[in-house]
Amino acid sequence: MADSYAFVKAGKLKLKGHKDKKHKKHRKRKHDDEDAAGSSNPKDTSDLADHGGWWKGQKLDDISGMVVVEMREQRYICPQDNGSLKLGNQHLPGDVPDPEEVFTAIKINETKIAIKSGYGKYLSIDTDGSVIGKSDAIGSREQWEPVFQEGKMALNGCNGRFMSCTSDDKIMCASSKAGPEEMIQIRMSVKDEVDPLAHIPVEERGKLKDAEINYVKKFQSFQDRRLKISAEDLSNLKKAKTTGTLHECMLDRREKLKADRYCK
Repeated sequence: MADSYAFVKAGKLKLKGHKDKKHKKHRKRKHDDEDAAGSSNPKDTSDLADHGGWWKGQKLDDISGMVVVEMREQRYICPQDNGSLKLGNQHLPGDVPDPEEVFTAIKINETKIAIKSGYGKYLSIDTDGSVIGKSDAIGSREQWEPVFQEGKMALNGCNGRFMSCTSDDKIMCASSKAGPEEMIQIRMSVKDEVDPLAHIPVEERGKLKDAEINYVKKFQSFQDRRLKISAEDLSNLKKAKTTGTLHECMLDRREKLKADRYCK
């Protein structure tokens, strides 16, 4: 069995229509390589300007956080609330992607990522090969492999097919080879350090019980050096959160225990 494996030759990704070219040795090869590397800067200023500051990833480590998937020039995948996907309208040069076109990329391992929509659903592949966004968790069907070669990128799905867009703007994984229709771009925001929870106070980023404890620690007078947490049910806190009166409700609960230095 081991001898059989010796006949297998590993090679790079073969793109449809791609032909290998023979290169002649040149004394200035080192300088040529350096120039080529400089021209492939993912944050090229003209490209950034055309896409509203969203730069294209050129390796797996680039793809993280807030991303958009560009299927055609300045047209991005747009998820729907029913789990289906469509290709969004074309943007003018300099326009930023629409908020609903922004996904979250999550690195799973050294070769694969997961892609989560703004509806909190992960992209996967349906039985007919169409790409959908209906999964609540990451499984084998929700894993995607970005493949890079010669400055181009394709996205391989769990069925061994590459993502593409049909003539009627439907997102599919149907081709076993990466041709021109399968060439896409995953773009990241220039604002690499954007915190998606920036609009939520630090004290409220956990569970409601934890939030109440955080505020008790923040405002309690600590006369007897003991935390005083309300024993009441959390149902009124849940209701207050939906109505926008969470802070008032937590203050009332602390007031009953006389555990807040701002209580009457």
